Amino acid sequence: MNEWYERASKKLTSEKKAAKLDRYGSLMKEDVYKALDTFCQQDAEFAQAVVQGGSFEECMKTVSKGCGSSLSDLEAFRRAVRFYFPGADVKFHMTVNLCASVEDEEPEEAESKVTVLNLEDFL
Repeated sequence: MNEWYERASKKLTSEKKAAKLDRYGSLMKEDVYKALDTFCQQDAEFAQAVVQGGSFEECMKTVSKGCGSSLSDLEAFRRAVRFYFPGADVKFHMTVNLCASVEDEEPEEAESKVTVLNLEDFL
């Protein structure tokens, strides 16, 4: 890992524990923390902005400000990123996987469902 990521991760971890947040901030802090940590891993410049920027508590107050009764994860992550790096954005990509139930099965279960065909049965 790069030096900026290590410093940003330590900062976010310690500040997350010490943050005094309202109920909305408290509900979102773990997911926002994980997203910020991932973004710091992805980009050293963003990690540097986190190290040199405001506190995680201030970030979460900005994220939860005016959220009303709901706020999408994407919007929460976007607000958090912009707190540390104004003008930045978050891209989100979703796809549908129609075979997910088969892929998520334990390997033993998937193997037990394999049927062996004898070609002679078709003659």
